[in-house]
Amino acid sequence: MRKTYPLRPEGKHPDRVLDAVKHDIRKYMKRERRRDVPEGADFWDFDCRFGATQDTAEVVQASQLTGLLDGLAQGGATHCYVELLAKPAVWQRREADVNAEADHPAQSADGPDTDTPSRDDPPH
Repeated sequence: MRKTYPLRPEGKHPDRVLDAVKHDIRKYMKRERRRDVPEGADFWDFDCRFGATQDTAEVVQASQLTGLLDGLAQGGATHCYVELLAKPAVWQRREADVNAEADHPAQSADGPDTDTPSRDDPPH
């Protein structure tokens, strides 16, 4: 989807227009995610570009779109350009951190690992 949305059309409240633009973006993403994923892919990802015009559009993450749209509308812009291109993607596993267990706050070495209160603890 490549589209330029008017943010301040005559005769319409700007907040309602902004809500309609966000709804249209979410509807497109939901529709694309319902499509069958190709063999070897796990999910649909999106290449996104956003800006006041097509020439000034920058690459952004899909999760940032609504926040950037709000900021642009509050800045007084009259139009915005949104480009969303669906692409198949594969989940990337995080590398296991060897020291993750030692750094976990619940694994502190300064006290016992039990949740049972002792006799010295006051009642709740």
